[in-house]
Amino acid sequence: MLSMDELCQILESGFLPLSCTCSVNLDGSLAIKVFEPQSGRIDLFITGVSTEHLTSVRAAANFVGELRTEIRAGRRAFAGGF
Repeated sequence: MLSMDELCQILESGFLPLSCTCSVNLDGSLAIKVFEPQSGRIDLFITGVSTEHLTSVRAAANFVGELRTEIRAGRRAFAGGF
């Protein structure tokens, strides 16, 4: 089982070279913001992320992979939306 600090550290380091902040909400869920450090452009912002299944390094890494896929898909959808 990962502590919240360990989980946030894994999530925050998983998006390099982008920056990521991870914070714990009052209800124990996470708020995750992924952004471009030079411009400040936000690529992803989600709140209310349950930690129920993020109990191992592998699970956290898989979650980062899923979020990276969502970020890439969002960029393609935005670029091709016109």
